[in-house]
Amino acid sequence: MAQSTKLFHRFDHIRTFVNARVKWVRDDYLDTAVLKEKNLKHVISLKNHIVSSPSKSLSLYNASMLKASLNLPMITIKLVEKYHHVFMQFQPSPGLPPRIKLTAQALALHKEEMEVHNSRTNQEDAAQRLARLLMLAGMARLPIYVIEKLKWDMGLPHDYVTTLLAYYPDYFDVCVVEDPLSGKEVLALELVSWRKELSVSELEKRVMGFNYDADKRRHDIQFPMFLPKSFALEKRVKTWVEGWQTLPYISPYENAFHLDSNSDQAEKWTVAILHELLSLLVSKKTESENLICYGECLGLGSRFKKALVHHPGIFYLSNKIRTQTAVLREAYRNEFLVKNHPVMGTRYWYIHLMTKA
Repeated sequence: MAQSTKLFHRFDHIRTFVNARVKWVRDDYLDTAVLKEKNLKHVISLKNHIVSSPSKSLSLYNASMLKASLNLPMITIKLVEKYHHVFMQFQPSPGLPPRIKLTAQALALHKEEMEVHNSRTNQEDAAQRLARLLMLAGMARLPIYVIEKLKWDMGLPHDYVTTLLAYYPDYFDVCVVEDPLSGKEVLALELVSWRKELSVSELEKRVMGFNYDADKRRHDIQFPMFLPKSFALEKRVKTWVEGWQTLPYISPYENAFHLDSNSDQAEKWTVAILHELLSLLVSKKTESENLICYGECLGLGSRFKKALVHHPGIFYLSNKIRTQTAVLREAYRNEFLVKNHPVMGTRYWYIHLMTKA
């Protein structure tokens, strides 16, 4: 540990690349990965409302009232008509208003999705990833509204507060904190106790293999770089990146706020946090504003913004679907995830129903 501290000090005040412009180049494969999930979140949100009702259906009027709360991209009836292999209209009896329910295929898929969410293996996985989300940068609590922003990409069940959290009282507690952004008191999720065995990043696991140990940190880790063939870094930027990669790797679960925020070493720690955060998501991507919101709670909002554009070989920013999505490059080969999480497996079946002629 003494040697690593000495290394951190050595690189703390070196800054050779701060505001250089890194050219953005379109990646058609990763744009496709983002595009194919267009409206998926909205469809599943509406589906959840339908199956949560006692009759497993909604009146057309009540469904139309959900447009704003679910942030639907179109009026509800158009969404229902567009995805007719997921939703269907029916009239319960003559003279009564029409209602909406799931098709037989969608209902069967919903049951499979619930089996995934309710399996002991997936619950343990979700609880550990959520715990690690709280542990990043050495913290232990996070406003619930921030978790809500990441809930979809974390692959948490829509009712995780009353289901998943209830199964893990030894992991989580709900408390009240002062919101670092508004200064107001808000509900937060708190880690009951620090879990050292979880504080090993995905990169560290990859380097150390199955025998990884939270007590044996590796500081000689470099980030995998995947640049599209059409992309070429400027020579000075390429030189900077090569040197930057040789800096000591600081675990994203360590508190390294003592580093000069303008130093290259601090940026490598920031990238480690972003890399781990995206690794915790089942989709390995999320809207950039979700990352920035998370970063602002850590006091790293502006550093997150810079890191996302400084490192196009690690992160890709897609501007598809009327927003900007940050994608972890190494998690994809072309437009496909290298490793499919079971939650993503069910989502792809929903996409199949949505795109079915």
